[in-house]
Amino acid sequence: MEIFALFQKGGLVMWPLLICSIIAICILIERIRTYRAAKSNVETLKVEIKESLAKGQIDSLRKAAEKDGGVAGQLLYTALEGKGSLEEQQALISGTAATIEGRLRAHLNYLDTIVTLAPLLGLLGTVTGMISAFSVMNITDGQPFAITGGVGEALIATATGLCVAILALIIHTYLAQQQDGLITDMEEVANTYISTLSEGDRHAI
Repeated sequence: MEIFALFQKGGLVMWPLLICSIIAICILIERIRTYRAAKSNVETLKVEIKESLAKGQIDSLRKAAEKDGGVAGQLLYTALEGKGSLEEQQALISGTAATIEGRLRAHLNYLDTIVTLAPLLGLLGTVTGMISAFSVMNITDGQPFAITGGVGEALIATATGLCVAILALIIHTYLAQQQDGLITDMEEVANTYISTLSEGDRHAI
């Protein structure tokens, strides 16, 4: 009940701040599920790449990439399906990696917006609250306590805005770190694949 009372005292801006916090939590849950599904067993793929290419077992490597299910496996599978010269496969890998990275970054820009927007909404709530508080001076004398009380209530909006912004910033930092890890996985697998082809002097598969 006390939290609900504070929420009401914060004014109308508390509603968009509540929506921002819900959006941030929803993005966190959705991205965690997505990133877990996109995780690859990089070490297994790297070993499979070296062994399969050395034996010329492309079908075996393709099945391993498909079975992996992660973004690194998807990148490798696309390269194997594309075939062509080494240069053509490098271009294909670069294009596919850029597309996958775009999907991994999905929704993170909303967190950036919330980090910026939430403190501004809190400040707006404080300003409008202070305007309402000081307007009592036009009613009757002996209202200083009403004014200070109104200012105190108005500051609830600022505190809430900062809390929402901090929450969104922490979520964004965590998700960006997870995204970087997945991109690194793709880079490791792609580099292993290209270097193994180069060492074997394979111009096409």
